[in-house]
Amino acid sequence: MEDNIFDKVHEVDLKKTMETSYIDYAMSVIAARALPDVRDGLKPVQRRILYSMIELNNGPDKPHRKCARIVGDTMGKYHPHGDSSIYGALVNLAQEWSTRYPLVDGHGNFGSVDGDGAAAMRYTEARLSKISMEMTADINKDTVDFAPNFDETEREPVVLPSRFPNLLINGTSGIAVGMATNIPPHNLREVINAVVKIIDDQIEENGETTIEDILDIIKGPDFPTGAEILGTRGIEEAYRTGRGKIRVRAVTNIEPMANGKNRIIVTELPYMVNKARLIEKIAELVRDKKVDGITELADQSNREGMRICIELRRDVNPNVILNQLYKHTQLQDTFGVIMLALVNNEPKVMNVLDMLKYYLKHQENVVTRRTKYELNKAQERAHILQGLLIALDHIDEVIRIIRGSKNVQIAKEELMKRFELSEVQAQAIVDMRLRALTGLEREKLENEYQELMKKIGELEAILADRKLLLGVIREEILIIYDKYGDERRTSIGFDEFDISMEDLIPRKNVVIAMTKLGYIKRMTVDTFKSQNRGGKGIKGMQTLDEDYIEELFITSTHHYIMFFTNTGRVYRLKGYEIPESGRTARGTAIINLLQLMPDEKITAMIPIKEYEDGDFLFMATEKGLVKKTPIRDYANVRKTGLAAITLREDDKLIEVKITDNEEDIILVTRYGQCIRFSEQDVRPTGRTSMGVRGMNLSDRDEVIAMQMSTQGSELLIVSQKGMGKRTNLDEFTKQNRGGKGVKCYKITEKTGNVVGMKSVDEDSEVMIINTEGIIIRMNCSDISTLGRITSGVKLINLPEGETVASVAKVRKASAEIDGEKVEISEDEEEENQSV
Repeated sequence: MEDNIFDKVHEVDLKKTMETSYIDYAMSVIAARALPDVRDGLKPVQRRILYSMIELNNGPDKPHRKCARIVGDTMGKYHPHGDSSIYGALVNLAQEWSTRYPLVDGHGNFGSVDGDGAAAMRYTEARLSKISMEMTADINKDTVDFAPNFDETEREPVVLPSRFPNLLINGTSGIAVGMATNIPPHNLREVINAVVKIIDDQIEENGETTIEDILDIIKGPDFPTGAEILGTRGIEEAYRTGRGKIRVRAVTNIEPMANGKNRIIVTELPYMVNKARLIEKIAELVRDKKVDGITELADQSNREGMRICIELRRDVNPNVILNQLYKHTQLQDTFGVIMLALVNNEPKVMNVLDMLKYYLKHQENVVTRRTKYELNKAQERAHILQGLLIALDHIDEVIRIIRGSKNVQIAKEELMKRFELSEVQAQAIVDMRLRALTGLEREKLENEYQELMKKIGELEAILADRKLLLGVIREEILIIYDKYGDERRTSIGFDEFDISMEDLIPRKNVVIAMTKLGYIKRMTVDTFKSQNRGGKGIKGMQTLDEDYIEELFITSTHHYIMFFTNTGRVYRLKGYEIPESGRTARGTAIINLLQLMPDEKITAMIPIKEYEDGDFLFMATEKGLVKKTPIRDYANVRKTGLAAITLREDDKLIEVKITDNEEDIILVTRYGQCIRFSEQDVRPTGRTSMGVRGMNLSDRDEVIAMQMSTQGSELLIVSQKGMGKRTNLDEFTKQNRGGKGVKCYKITEKTGNVVGMKSVDEDSEVMIINTEGIIIRMNCSDISTLGRITSGVKLINLPEGETVASVAKVRKASAEIDGEKVEISEDEEEENQSV
């Protein structure tokens, strides 16, 4: 045998050695590094940081401490790994864009959403945040198990009490060996409501809580950076199975600019997207000509919030650019959910209900242990108080025994023998101060004893009845709900590919309003109170100076709204796809919702419940062409729109109406000609046809308006220079289509050409808008009724150089809803003048 054992070569089986070594390493990473515990949602390093801060007395009511001190304590006492990994975990707990409810309150440079790193730990300071005190609440009341640290010189908690479901609320991500976890953050209120629902079901014994119940309460992840989740399919799959893909999209808005260009404004990014890298990627796409049409890219973010401004060329469609950016950049991202956590130190993929049940089980254990601890303490104190009260009842004898004893030990033994006391009670009597002999002190002791007995009764009741225990958990978790709950940041939008989304949207009546400059919004009918006749109405929209409401109608969330443009195209949205806004809000620019081309403007909006046989769309163009097409030809409108009519190069679509083939059509031209003909004179033609001649126009004349005979009993005609009149509809006899029509307005130098025509009744109201955006509103009953070949009266005083731009009927939308008549009118009166 050789003397030096180190010179001897040991032959080992490489396969066996690799297997055992690698399994040991893998198990260490899985169980003690990368994965969170299902009970408190923390990885070991995070738990150790929080516990070190508690030990340092570094709470939210104390000053910040240097991060180097916190990291040093954590590393020296509990976490024998590199300081950078500990500091990285600490920084992550403090970043508002990384952690939904930060557990550490950082002071100093903790990095940015642009991907900048935090300053070195010798410069930064930290303390526990208020909500993290709920993570460690009652840790000193024997609520959780403690285990020796790595060198067995300290003891550390195996898990934190975690008074709120941190695993779901803050989420987590971690890569172990052969497995990974990626749990998104959630809204505290929703998760706590789900826990309360499980508790209520168990207290009331009305059956098990189902995953459907939880899906009704927890709407989906709630990311700290906001953004929008597309559809609910991915959420539902993740919540039911523990795995799923959630598509997250940035919040963007297309803003028209003064020079006719548009810009895309990005205000919220998907979770974990690096803003600086995103901007670089967009710049790279522009440089490589993969995206064409972006002229300027600026990061205008500041302390107020995020704002990335992407300016576009005048001739590009902003929606097309936006879709390209969604496709090629992280403006749209996928969050892959893997709901994996350690259950009894074993990795397990769970659905959302399982996670909440494991959390509740943990809370039952925590509250049971705390109650036992408090009961034990209360019983110990009550035991001492019993001894003190006995002593006070026999105070003279007690004093005699103590004075007659040689030492304390003999005195204690005498007292124990005489009054049948325990050693603890005897010690308390010996230690008793003279002030306890006063009447007030005696009363205080008796009250304390009564209070303790009451408390002991309550604690024993909690331990004896699980329903009472669950009630305690419910009460305490609802306090956290009130204290730290906030609104959702991430909205859940519609996914055009997710058919099931539509079924989740309630069918209800809504009011749709759209302005001349193209801002649109949806409002609930409840927004508008039913008013008596003669009321002033209420303000329907906060508009720009030169803007006004042009369309206002009631429809349903599930009805279609068709949008016809001057270029002869038609687009379509469901009622629910128009964003909801408050009554006085401006709304959303229509260009955000429809893929309109540059210079394309909406000229008509039509709400449609269903495409019924027998109904037609009747269209009129500027050059006097009319077209009637069965409405069923427009039943399938693509996202990018559909050709509604073929136009000549210099022609525009000016108006579209739904008809039943029984209407009379009235067309009025710029030079004061008017024709009335039956729509039956126009034969139905296909969707892409050009139509037929509705009116024979003289040179340079144009049709400015189309109305139907059923829209009013009189025609209101207004001229360029503010003159106008009403003429009875009966004065316009029916002709065949294609004629020159008859004179409907006498044009002079004083009047200027005709600019607007509306079918009105005696009680109608109109608004006249001049080229400077000034609006005058008047009752039609105040406008004179005159014959056909007249110029009318002065309706609006116009300063030099200004003319009338357009005429709008004050739209009134009325409907029977739940048996109540609702009248809605757009009004320029201030809100505080409303009836």
